[in-house]
Amino acid sequence: MLALLPRFKARKAISTMALAMIAMTALQGCETVQTTQAGAVGITRKQQMGVSREQIDQQSAAAYAQLRQEAGQKRTLNTDPALLGRVQGIANRLIPQVAVYRPDAVGWKWEVNVFQSEEVNAFCMAGGKIAVYTGLIQQLKITDDELAAVMGHEIAHALREHVREQQSRQQVLGVVGVGAVIGGALLGVTVDPNLAQNGLQVAFGLPHSRQAEVEADDIGLELAARAGYNPKAAITLWQKMSALGGGRPPAFLSTHPSPESRAADLARVGKIVEPLYQAAIKNQSQTALPRR
Repeated sequence: MLALLPRFKARKAISTMALAMIAMTALQGCETVQTTQAGAVGITRKQQMGVSREQIDQQSAAAYAQLRQEAGQKRTLNTDPALLGRVQGIANRLIPQVAVYRPDAVGWKWEVNVFQSEEVNAFCMAGGKIAVYTGLIQQLKITDDELAAVMGHEIAHALREHVREQQSRQQVLGVVGVGAVIGGALLGVTVDPNLAQNGLQVAFGLPHSRQAEVEADDIGLELAARAGYNPKAAITLWQKMSALGGGRPPAFLSTHPSPESRAADLARVGKIVEPLYQAAIKNQSQTALPRR
């Protein structure tokens, strides 16, 4: 058994090298893009895209239209005019701020709807299709500042085209997973396709998912601050979310950062955007003053 160990290690090393080469080859077939400008928080990461933006926009528009139609049939769409006005009012303050990151996004066909559901959820699809679930507002007893942090976070996902990036990465991981099985066969090593795919998700997929969440936190915080919403509310928001969620998987197996690392990052970025928040508050106060 011990005599076979060096041979096994060599095969493992060769398989790892082959896996990396396949991954690099697959990534070379993707387009390198800069979806957003850096903003005050300094998001400069370039992204590899193997799926077209038009394809994602079409998928999102179709999915959102279907969701809205089904909710209309069930009479769960915009059932509370006051709540709808509250959500749309926050959106109307957030949306103009996207120009800092993407001037083209100001011209998106934005839609904002509230869905009656106990689910604690909100999202913004590609192209500016926003949905807020009443469960998010009611179960968290959410403040306007906290709701702005949620909506800013979701808008940031759309600005950064994280869904497009995720689909592109899944394609790459699929290619690499197949390559691992084929490479293992050539080396005389049996590779379980499911284990290979799971290993790739942990090694490549999940870290990038967590990175996307951090980017959405940071950009969302800036959008909210520029719109005049207190950036400190983001910390209380995620504290509420963490308390509501109960148990969670280890950070390295989660698509979201740990509550501790998230709170630390939000506190750091909060200091960066605090002057933007103060400037927005001052401007709103001056605008509200009656003319003489």
